[in-house]
Amino acid sequence: MDKFFSNAERAEVLTQALPYIRQYNGKIVVIKYGGNAMINEQLKQQVMEDIVLLWLIGVKVVLVHGGGPEISEIMRLLGKRAEFVDGLRVTDKETVDIVQMVLAGKINKTLVNLLEMKGGHAMGISGMDGRLIEARVKDARLGYVGEITQINIQPVTDLLEKGYIPVISTLGCDEQGNAYNINGDTAAACVAGALNAERLIMLSDIPGILRDKDDPSTLIPEMTILEAAQLRRDGVISGGMIPKVECCVDAILKGVKKVIIMDGRVPHSILMEILTDEGAGTMVEGGHYNEHSAD
Repeated sequence: MDKFFSNAERAEVLTQALPYIRQYNGKIVVIKYGGNAMINEQLKQQVMEDIVLLWLIGVKVVLVHGGGPEISEIMRLLGKRAEFVDGLRVTDKETVDIVQMVLAGKINKTLVNLLEMKGGHAMGISGMDGRLIEARVKDARLGYVGEITQINIQPVTDLLEKGYIPVISTLGCDEQGNAYNINGDTAAACVAGALNAERLIMLSDIPGILRDKDDPSTLIPEMTILEAAQLRRDGVISGGMIPKVECCVDAILKGVKKVIIMDGRVPHSILMEILTDEGAGTMVEGGHYNEHSAD
């Protein structure tokens, strides 16, 4: 079979996407991008293409990024060993300087440049700019790892109103001027909540939430936050998925309509989620949850 679509087939694909284009036009979609999903250069190019395409059809896209693997690599080159406690990077003063250099410098500006090269208009900021992310020490054992105390969302809304794609590196600061390393999923959830985003898309290196972590065919396509709590009690959600799902739930409670955990290694997974019937990954939503049902 010819591997290329005919013009008629391409037109049909675009027509089928029209209801979704209408649905998301003018809406805010926050994309959390980081970790292993950023390592493959070809996939990175495709993620940037997806973001620019959404921007061109009128979606207000906000990109929140981490960069753990690159931070670890730079630390290695500088002769500094990475240490982790409960999955969080131990961040002394020297390390937080490296984190700031890599996140707010190299990675942030590389992503901004890629988006511009694909035809978008992007502006890179860190959580320290405009005191977007205010933080305090999360755990003394971790050093300069921050717990978010406040989101000052005005810098992001200003950029959206001017037609930019905000690209946010996950750093925070306190009133004393200290910089903090902020968990990317947590930062994305808080930013998306402050924006009352239509969607928060969390690109990961797994297909989504699986009933059997070793069997991709057991993907759970959608769940409410109450069902997520039950799956955690049942041990289905465990290990490294616990904090990720907690961030999903937190985003919903802060006002995000729906959160999707999906495999960032799948080409054009963002477009599949936003512009097709099938979607991708696991979608978490509030369902009938309210404050009273949580009692």
